[in-house]
Amino acid sequence: MILAKLKKVSLKLTIFSAFVVLVGCQNQSQQEAQQTVKQQPQQFYQQVMLAAPILPADLTNIAMREHSVANNTAQSSYKTARDVDYSKAGWQQRVAADWQYFDIPAAKGKLLIIDYQQQGSQLAYRYLANGSQNELYEPWSSSKIQAFSGAIAKVRATNFQLGAHATVGNSNVADLITSINSYAPFGSADGNSNAIASYFINVAGREYLTNLFADSWLKLNDSRIMFKGAYATDVFTPSTTYWQSIDSDTISSDIAYFTANSDDPAYLGYRCDGCDLTGNKAMTTLAQAEWLKRLASHTREPLTQQPFLQAQDIDVLFNGTGHTDKTAEVGGMMQGISQMITESLAQALAPHDTRPAKQILDELTQGQWRVWQKIGWGPSETRSTTETVMLAHVYLPFIQGGREFTLAAQNSVLGASEENLAATGIQMQANFTHAFKQLLIPPSK
Repeated sequence: MILAKLKKVSLKLTIFSAFVVLVGCQNQSQQEAQQTVKQQPQQFYQQVMLAAPILPADLTNIAMREHSVANNTAQSSYKTARDVDYSKAGWQQRVAADWQYFDIPAAKGKLLIIDYQQQGSQLAYRYLANGSQNELYEPWSSSKIQAFSGAIAKVRATNFQLGAHATVGNSNVADLITSINSYAPFGSADGNSNAIASYFINVAGREYLTNLFADSWLKLNDSRIMFKGAYATDVFTPSTTYWQSIDSDTISSDIAYFTANSDDPAYLGYRCDGCDLTGNKAMTTLAQAEWLKRLASHTREPLTQQPFLQAQDIDVLFNGTGHTDKTAEVGGMMQGISQMITESLAQALAPHDTRPAKQILDELTQGQWRVWQKIGWGPSETRSTTETVMLAHVYLPFIQGGREFTLAAQNSVLGASEENLAATGIQMQANFTHAFKQLLIPPSK
């Protein structure tokens, strides 16, 4: 997984080896490959994958309920939550979906996008993939989003007046989730992303987290999906176990957590019985994207809200509202590292524009575009591969009446080595650019 202190790795890939990865991705244009491979692999890793995110010009906190999304009341290719009835198992067969929408071979990466539109007063969705939506993989650090929201829900269940707008000991919760995403010290958080995320897992409990994928919430009816692991062995230790609401000086509660991962009775070793090669945190693009989609639509879609969570909890996760870092205008998933999605959005929306991605996106959206993201990666000796996973939510106001979508993606190359990380990222960005063109650019008549 991405190391907490982001140790620089010595990448020895040649331009030729990265180019081979790209041109092997069938049905993707030569132009896309050339755009992505214009940097040497080591530069791509440092300047795109590992880079701080590009931020929009207008960082005003726009409430999710105020998102302007294209309204097509007659659009039959999208379905509302009421149409689908997510409360009953088997909803995957009832959604509006084209599981083969993206002409990207599954061997070249997994990709699922949940696209939003408005139908009257309700959100409506369509599910678009490249046939890989049910393939199991290790989510690496992208699953820290699930760990955080599960922990906050568990805290709310203990004391409904406590949530993410709080401090735990001397640490601000918004700082902690921002540090998880940025891999850097932020306000009162020390930057040890893996230890902080393991703390949140140990607050929620692994049985609770795993059940959220099943009958407790998502109802995916896929027994292979589990959240029984952690992130390395270190666990963040707050100065006290007391959580204090930022909104009140009088509300506090003693929140229990497992001080060691193995103290949780539901903890499983990486190669546990039934874990298969995907380990003890096995997920799919459908599982991860559906979780994040329900968080992003929380205030607009009461039928699918995560139990116990409140709107301000989502705001802390996405924007880090209430953080203490005076040098930052925004936190949370807005501070998630990587510029792959923003670069691909700019290439898709303005393919002949050579200006920086920020300038293009700011101009097209009046500076109000948003990319909330969490990336994870690492070499797997178990699978003899090197992998990258991205979980993200994108909002593009003023484009085609307003576009919004949630995505989950995974890429893998042979060879378990940090030297191969750039190759997975280059492949993933090529997929993003190609997919965003399919999604956002209307076909010519």
